Amino acid sequence: RWATHGEPTENNAHPHVSEHIVVVHNGIIENHEPLCEQLRERGYTFVTQTDTEVIAHLAHWEQRQQGGALFEVMQRVVGALRGAYGTVIMDIRDPSMLVAARSGSPLVIGRGIGENFLASDQLALLPVTRRFMFLEEGEIAEITRRTVRVWDQAGESVERPEIESQVKYDAGDKGLYRHYMQKEIFEQPQAIKNTLEGRFSHGEITLSELGDGADALLRQVQHVQIIACGTSYHSAMVSRYWFEAMAGVPCDVEIASEFRYRKPAMRPGSLLITLSQSGETADTLAALRLTKKALGYLGSLAICNVAGSSLVRESDMVLMTRAGTEIGVASTKAFTTQLTVLLMLVARIGHLRGMDQEIEEDIVHALQTLPSRIEQMLSLDKPIETLAEGFSDKHHALFLGRGDLYPIAMEGALKLKEISYIHAEAYAAGELKHGPLALIDADMPVIVIAPNNELLEKLKSNIEEVRARGGLLYVFAEQDAGFTASENMKIIPLPRVEQIVAPIFYTVPMQLLAYHISLIKGTDVDQPRNLAKSVTVE
Repeated sequence: RWATHGEPTENNAHPHVSEHIVVVHNGIIENHEPLCEQLRERGYTFVTQTDTEVIAHLAHWEQRQQGGALFEVMQRVVGALRGAYGTVIMDIRDPSMLVAARSGSPLVIGRGIGENFLASDQLALLPVTRRFMFLEEGEIAEITRRTVRVWDQAGESVERPEIESQVKYDAGDKGLYRHYMQKEIFEQPQAIKNTLEGRFSHGEITLSELGDGADALLRQVQHVQIIACGTSYHSAMVSRYWFEAMAGVPCDVEIASEFRYRKPAMRPGSLLITLSQSGETADTLAALRLTKKALGYLGSLAICNVAGSSLVRESDMVLMTRAGTEIGVASTKAFTTQLTVLLMLVARIGHLRGMDQEIEEDIVHALQTLPSRIEQMLSLDKPIETLAEGFSDKHHALFLGRGDLYPIAMEGALKLKEISYIHAEAYAAGELKHGPLALIDADMPVIVIAPNNELLEKLKSNIEEVRARGGLLYVFAEQDAGFTASENMKIIPLPRVEQIVAPIFYTVPMQLLAYHISLIKGTDVDQPRNLAKSVTVE
């Protein structure tokens, strides 16, 4: 279980029971403490540390006091709950019926023949059905083997459309790979090819799936606001450099969980972009809903990997990443395809705003050759595996980058901490002297991303600062970058790459390094402790 309240123990695991009422729940009940007190006063005993048990006892109380059909019991229960949750209740005296409620956390119903299914993510149901109904915010559903009935927040019966999913379930077999994460790293050339397919015409990038009127809207863009979490936040950070340097559009990037709890000042002509692999990230969805309700953006554009997800359904425009199913908790191909889509969007907005044709041609060429460049990078798997052996006894690591490679350093640090449990931090290399140098010693590996660009000489100075203090350096640089290996500095020579796509290119060795270090550490690569693939709680 995903632990929000109470340790992940068998006693705290779902389902939770109150006599004949059985409950499973995803999310957080924010007012569970006063409800607990109220229910204790009514004679209920709590046997777990979870907030979920409140739902079971509350449903039992409502049924005992007022009776009625189970969906009516659920309507009264959700009226007492505060928080973001998806929950399902069953009366064991009639196990042929489930009643589900959605409030801020996704729920999807899978339709079968003589059978129906319920989950928080369509991916979980793809092995058994491709027909889905998505519950909207505040809705309650009654589900039996043959029927589905839905009520909205006002208690009115509503019809939900049935959608045939086109998502390819291609994750069931790891093939020759040891882990899903490894498989997904090596699928990146094809994932990027799929993402690029059909989006070029006569030497320029066209994004026709944005719909009629999209070009007219994008011409009006004077500012871009991007909201994301985790790995998606890092891809957004890279795109900020691209939007401003190539399209000439000011861009702000913010973590969704921070954005939604402050009072942002609106800038005129602002386009809102949300990024999420799953399309169900709770904080990103909440931020989108906040902006649609209270702020005057030109429009909202989602970049997502899951068709039919909440983010896709609730946004004005959508660009799909086409990465295919990603099972490993640590995102790999979804990240690089996000970057690919963002660069295409930068080129399209830049084109509509009069971008220099040479810049546009450079972007198109770099993108078209990117899959083969990534193939080249994957050939470094074995050397990076050998390199990873030096981390067997390490407990900390520092990642350094500059410019649009700084967010890639952040992504490298995130990957390492996610799957190897090594404490890793990333800094803009120019910030070394403002604190991080105090950490440098022979036990602190420092991973440096050093592309051959206009910031290389500055980066070399930062590297010398680390060398002078006995730090252990691992420098990822192009072969002609002019670095010389020494006892405390290992050079990982990389093929030349167009600097426009360097952030995507340099991501791959960071993924491989984290993967091989985690193998040495013996951790669970695909399902690291305390983490979930789709973060549907706040």
